[in-house]
Amino acid sequence: MKYSLRSYFARLTLALFVAIFFVTVLGRFVAVTGAWAFCEGWLVCVPTSPVGFLKLAHMLAVGMASVLMILLLRKAWREQRDQNLILPLTTVTGVLFFGQALIGSILVTRNYPMHLVVLHTMSAIALWISLGVLVFISGVLAKDKTDQPKLDFKQRIKDFFALSKPIIVLLLLVTTYSGLVAGSKAFPAASLTLWTLLGGALAAAGSSALNQYIDRELDKNMQRTAKRPLADGRLTAAEGLSYGLALSLISYYVMAGFVNLLAALLSLAGIFYYVIFYSVMLKKATVQNIVIGGGAGAIPPMVGWAAATGHLGLAPWILFAIVFFWTPPHFWALAIVRMKDYARAGVPMMPVVQGEEKTRRHIFIYTIELIAVTLLLPLFDLAGTVYLISALVLGGFLLYAAWRVFKVGGNKVAWTMYRWSSMYLAFIFLAIMIDAVV
Repeated sequence: MKYSLRSYFARLTLALFVAIFFVTVLGRFVAVTGAWAFCEGWLVCVPTSPVGFLKLAHMLAVGMASVLMILLLRKAWREQRDQNLILPLTTVTGVLFFGQALIGSILVTRNYPMHLVVLHTMSAIALWISLGVLVFISGVLAKDKTDQPKLDFKQRIKDFFALSKPIIVLLLLVTTYSGLVAGSKAFPAASLTLWTLLGGALAAAGSSALNQYIDRELDKNMQRTAKRPLADGRLTAAEGLSYGLALSLISYYVMAGFVNLLAALLSLAGIFYYVIFYSVMLKKATVQNIVIGGGAGAIPPMVGWAAATGHLGLAPWILFAIVFFWTPPHFWALAIVRMKDYARAGVPMMPVVQGEEKTRRHIFIYTIELIAVTLLLPLFDLAGTVYLISALVLGGFLLYAAWRVFKVGGNKVAWTMYRWSSMYLAFIFLAIMIDAVV
């Protein structure tokens, strides 16, 4: 591998490196001299003493580096779409750069909370590592392309939207908001709601994109997933990976900067659980993939509760358990309908490995356990009459659907169970919200 600055992309990357170097040096001088106190303002400031010009110079350097970063991101997404190293690395570098700037601006207004100081420092370290690697990689791999095909902008928006799995994101936001309301015992402030749901949506969408990046070859073998953007080739693997990494990183900055540390850590844990533990390690390794992997989707209500209270107790763990026990019967019902798909893709779902009859029995058993878990909230005096009645009624409908799966069988009945269980989860968490504010 020979390093070269012949490409404009490599030269632009090196210019960004130099600009960020000056930003770092000037920032250090500002911190040591206390120049920040002698030049008040944002974007630009008016110095009130000679030392204040250090802060002004720092702000101007940040502006110049920001322009270069935007230009580099634009060029990467236009010309390096098929570069599996350059595009993700450029995207992560951009998020780290702007994320560090965001946290730096928040630090001043929040009296320097320790977790944000640590995040700011870690972002700086990660930025320099990613930028240094990018400078080298771009000099080796980057090539300027002048014959880029014209891209259908509207279609790309649709594809990135599909990559986010919006229906799943919406369902997860319902459970997140329910945890937020239940923890607050009232409808929370609009700002807390906005940042919590925004952070949650970004985390869920980013996780979904990374899941599809990991499963892009597997998805080609399944009728249900063959037309996904990555499996169908409408988006490149590099775009899928870059998009997922960007949203996941941004979600943490949003949660840490505007909600609280516990909510941010729980959201991050959900991303790692789904992407690494489930998608990489479990999905193709064990018939218990859905049972164990259900923990990823069970974390959002805990995120909402943590956002409202800053701590966890028994109630959010019960909310976690509700989603955890809901997941197997929900996805096993789908697996019965799509059994041939999963068999063709080599995914060891229960109906493929252990047969439909055993799966139908387990759907019924897990549904009974799910209903029992939902009754723990009123049992421990953590929910009232509105929730209790709702849980009994909704549980009765779901149990009837599971009983039909167990006794009648067939794809039509299993599909009904799958649809009913989706609505069940939304309504049971709606009941939690209503009960909390009544």
